Amino acid sequence: MKYENFIMKQNIRVENAFEYLHRNFIPTISDFDYLVDWQTVINNKKKYELLLNNLNYLIGKKDNFKEEFEFLFRQNPSIVEALPILLATREIEINLIDNLKDLNINRFVFKKPNLVNIDIINHYYNFVEKTGLKSLFCDYGISNLVDYVFGVEVGLNSNARKNRTGDSMEKIVENFLFEFCKNNNNMKYISQATKEKIFTEFGIQIRLDKNSRRFDFVLYSQKSNKLFVLEVNFYSGGGSKLKATAGEYKDLNDLMKNQDIDLIWITDGAGWKTARSSLEETFNHNDYVINLEMLKKGILKEICK
Repeated sequence: MKYENFIMKQNIRVENAFEYLHRNFIPTISDFDYLVDWQTVINNKKKYELLLNNLNYLIGKKDNFKEEFEFLFRQNPSIVEALPILLATREIEINLIDNLKDLNINRFVFKKPNLVNIDIINHYYNFVEKTGLKSLFCDYGISNLVDYVFGVEVGLNSNARKNRTGDSMEKIVENFLFEFCKNNNNMKYISQATKEKIFTEFGIQIRLDKNSRRFDFVLYSQKSNKLFVLEVNFYSGGGSKLKATAGEYKDLNDLMKNQDIDLIWITDGAGWKTARSSLEETFNHNDYVINLEMLKKGILKEICK
């Protein structure tokens, strides 16, 4: 740990620096858009709306469903493109085993077929019947598939919350970086920094442990011609992954330090309460392990002076 002056300015003894870090983890970085991204839900529903209104024709056609399905299919073969979303998936191609003993594979491609004949119709009817979609049309009291898919999209959107948390952490950190660089003209930053992007922007070659590595941010001091690579993450819950994550940042710190580059690991979240020892080990090994509270209080000025 190499920000003793910052710690002392917080009226904390240097030997209690890790306690200060650990005590100031925040429970969430979620804003009011975290639960559901309504605009995305609306946009996704709109993609299927015309086809869903076509498929509404089949609702309640229990007595002659197969004949009505064939009739509708011949009128508009594109209806197959909306079938996956009725099962809460956006896959364009789905492979399913028809028989668990014989392992026969049925391949369904949900694009408007170039040819429409009875074999093609029966192929997709088989999918509708065996996946239970026929019951959705006939037995479950659904009155409007557009409204039904709106609910499906809300559910699918909630599954993206983990990604939104990662995006939120990066947005928060970038706000601090933007203000820091605005107030310090000799500092510049880039986001999603690859090896090539770093060289293009700052003329510095770096060695990486894997070619695909992409840093969340890279901060550059024009005054000292020095790079700082920043990795950010947030963990609201615990798990075995945290121990491995802490170990990974020890190795990355060493790789960067051998090139006179400083790694700043910005991490937060109550999940670290369950992996205290692993984080503390990395904290003692690395120069800069910080959290959002420290960022808010201006630690970048101390690190980059």
